[in-house]
Amino acid sequence: MIGEARSFADMFLHRAVTRGVAVADVKRGDALLVVSELVTNVVRYAPGPCTLALGLQNGLLEIAVSDTSGRSPQPQPFEPGRIGQHGLEIVLALCAKVDTEIGDRGKTVRACLTVL
Repeated sequence: MIGEARSFADMFLHRAVTRGVAVADVKRGDALLVVSELVTNVVRYAPGPCTLALGLQNGLLEIAVSDTSGRSPQPQPFEPGRIGQHGLEIVLALCAKVDTEIGDRGKTVRACLTVL
């Protein structure tokens, strides 16, 4: 599932570039990392299916990952020796904005990343 999500995002960004949309290579890599981290959180912590939606407008990529859990992701406290559980920290560091919307059927995490 994680690999498929990365491939989908990579294909989405590739198509945008072929249509003349500017996407910096380093930002493309950042976007794939954010997708990987958000989908990994779903695989580890949420029951049921998930969806990935992408939108690109005015140099801002919106990555929306929805799942069936009603719990908001929480960043872990700073612990330099901790192995793992740094995904949300990475997402927060790379993205201009990260929001979580809780609904009747679960949650959607939206991360916005500049790609220029």
